[in-house]
Amino acid sequence: MFEPFSYEFFVNGVIAATLAGGLCGLVGVYVVLRHMSYIGHGLAHSVFGGAVASHFVVFNVLFAGAVAGSMGNAGLSETYLLVGAIGWGFLSALLITLITRMRIIGADAAIGIITTASFALGIALISYTRSFRDFEAQLFGHIVGVTQTDLITILIVTLLAGAIFLVGYKHFLFAAFEPDVSGFYGVPTGLTDTVFSLVLAATVVASLKVLGVTMIAAAIVIPPIIARLLTDRFRTMMLISVVSGAFCGFGGVYVSWILDISSGASVVLFSSLLFLLTLIYTNLRGWLPRGLVGRASVEGNSRDHRAALD
Repeated sequence: MFEPFSYEFFVNGVIAATLAGGLCGLVGVYVVLRHMSYIGHGLAHSVFGGAVASHFVVFNVLFAGAVAGSMGNAGLSETYLLVGAIGWGFLSALLITLITRMRIIGADAAIGIITTASFALGIALISYTRSFRDFEAQLFGHIVGVTQTDLITILIVTLLAGAIFLVGYKHFLFAAFEPDVSGFYGVPTGLTDTVFSLVLAATVVASLKVLGVTMIAAAIVIPPIIARLLTDRFRTMMLISVVSGAFCGFGGVYVSWILDISSGASVVLFSSLLFLLTLIYTNLRGWLPRGLVGRASVEGNSRDHRAALD
């Protein structure tokens, strides 16, 4: 049962997955409340395209393999993948925010155009270079390949995201529940949207190695939905989302080791199971006598506004 924890790479992977799960749970609260679930999926695809493009430019255009051979291909590859993913992710997030605020094109359309074009570029470059295995971890998650650099990256992004949401708590809260009128109350909506998009992009980049492109969106969305089923209060929702995200990251990676499957898929399946159990519990709770579940679970209809005022 505890055998996997004797391996350093597994311990690194578990720590990374737990941090990434908690980070996705934190950011996901705002994603779900603002009905932006599609943006996490889109940014993951966009980030993947940027990572592939940077790898292609550096190794196939600029250096043609010469520098890679002298300095170590693996180290350079990881560095430029990270740099390209960060740069492309931030650029995509800013473009989506800019286009959306112009109100000429809807947010879903802007996300679809920018992110699918980026992902298509990545796939085109992979097919051109025939180097699919170099990016398998970014596509599906590869917990064995988590390095100390990945751990540090996830930890830094987690701390920064927590600090940003703490400092701008009221602004983000107002923008989440009353986006149409928040500007009239002094909330800098443009800055708030931009900062949130950058934090989301950083979250996607940091979680890419653990969860993979295809699974990040679910990891961002499921924990806050679980929390939303359990509480009406915003602060409690954030806490439950972070804890459930971290728990799913930990449990998912452990299950991936036992079943020998992709870490990203395992984390999402574990999260989905927890969501199903929560859904069953909340439905059964409605059939129990009033005294057993308490007044808080059965009173009030305006859940979002009550949470906003908490």
